[in-house]
Amino acid sequence: MPYSAYTAEELWTNPHTSQQMLEYHLNSDIEAASRNREFIKRSSNWITQHFGCNEETHIADFGCGPGFYTDHFARTSDQVTGIDFSRNSLDYAERTVNADSKRVDFVYSNYLEYVPEHPLDLITMIMCDFCALSPEQRKKLLSIFTASLAPGGSILLDVYSLAAFAKRTEQQCCEPNQLNGFWSANPYYGFLNTFKYEKEKVMLDKYTIVEAKQTKTVYNWLQYFSVETLNAELMENGLKIIEVFSNVAGDPYNESADEFAVVIQKVNP
Repeated sequence: MPYSAYTAEELWTNPHTSQQMLEYHLNSDIEAASRNREFIKRSSNWITQHFGCNEETHIADFGCGPGFYTDHFARTSDQVTGIDFSRNSLDYAERTVNADSKRVDFVYSNYLEYVPEHPLDLITMIMCDFCALSPEQRKKLLSIFTASLAPGGSILLDVYSLAAFAKRTEQQCCEPNQLNGFWSANPYYGFLNTFKYEKEKVMLDKYTIVEAKQTKTVYNWLQYFSVETLNAELMENGLKIIEVFSNVAGDPYNESADEFAVVIQKVNP
């Protein structure tokens, strides 16, 4: 059953894997955790222009990671908050972004428990983080969004598409020190079993990590959406899609692309 087990916190709170995730963020040659730097720059410029951001715009980036987007947002607004569950990523963000005397408030928190101190004009959630959450978690997050938006405020997030889901297949494999030692500093064997839930449009990558002294299992769930199914979920939470793009850089929507981005507002602003 999809989301019957949930271990996402392992990635962000385990000292070894959270450091590995930070290194993925910082490696611009791969897009495992962050987009490449040129895309982030183009995307950030489009976001600040599209939403008419200025120094008074209250912006919150949910799942900000090492602060690449908050860095760009802070060049336009003095009211930027980045929320993340990885202490390593936030430490990096605080060193690099605020080193330039920019006023960015970084909050170490599970964003499912975050309560903004003031209404937000723009909420961003980038790199398809929304897809990794269970239906119950998504509902909780959307309730936070709804309660936090200022009048006329907007949400920008991206998700994986049904076109991407159609390309995924079930598989299984095993290798020593899987993903180049990502899962542990100690020697281990990594087993990957990928399951496809056709009806629910959910994929599961189940990793079993076998070390000499312990065995652990990590469940990586991903939900895939159409514009219609995403909007139906939003409507149940008092929100609606008002614009659709291929990505968070504002490129025209293409239904065959692996992901899409949406601008969301309250149903009754």
